[in-house]
Amino acid sequence: MPLLCIDIGNTHTHYGVVATGATVFQRAMATRLLDDARDGFGPALAQILAGHPAIEGAAFCSVVPTATEKLSPLLAALKLPRPVFQLTYEKKLGVRIGYPRPKEIGADRLANAAGAHALFGSPAIVIDLGTAVTFDIITQSRGYEGGIIAPGVEVMRRYLHEQTALLPVLDDSLEVTRAIGQSTVEAMRIGTVVGFGGMIQALLDAVLAELAPRGEPLPRVLATGSSAALLDKTLRHPFTPVPDLT
Repeated sequence: MPLLCIDIGNTHTHYGVVATGATVFQRAMATRLLDDARDGFGPALAQILAGHPAIEGAAFCSVVPTATEKLSPLLAALKLPRPVFQLTYEKKLGVRIGYPRPKEIGADRLANAAGAHALFGSPAIVIDLGTAVTFDIITQSRGYEGGIIAPGVEVMRRYLHEQTALLPVLDDSLEVTRAIGQSTVEAMRIGTVVGFGGMIQALLDAVLAELAPRGEPLPRVLATGSSAALLDKTLRHPFTPVPDLT
């Protein structure tokens, strides 16, 4: 059963078609363009349905309420055979929620937890590297029990420029070849990239150290999100990249 799946994030909206347990394709657009008449989701939906007329339903998660309001009527207008599914903590996700305040959990984090449990089982740790970095922990004893929220690499890069008088805007390059910068830009890039990787490793170490005394099996670590490639050089712990997990 082909499904249109959509993940509305603060900066980008990722969408694609999922069928028989695999992603057929995936695209992304700026969330601010969702209701743009020319470049927004309306024209994108028309192209998707033209190429995949067998789509039976749509499912989405969103962390941007105003974007949800824009998307909902577009999906309703498709008149798909199955009702539109919005992922929330109140839905049956296949994984128990042991979090004391489930209403506070971001829908993207719930999607990651449900996807990790469905694809790999529990226990698992999902590291999602987007605008923010989130850790979501799924254990055998408590199901989804919580996690961590930290600044993403782009936030760190922008902050240096926005909060200082002389530091420039960094370009998109994340290439680091040494630990001692020979220019302001190189020093900023090293601080961001190497420091970001160190932050992720320190957070993962802390989570693993907390789980170990509880007798939980060693969790599988999954990485997803736009900056997940940074972990290739900086994370000491083995992990599995799952680009389209959410």
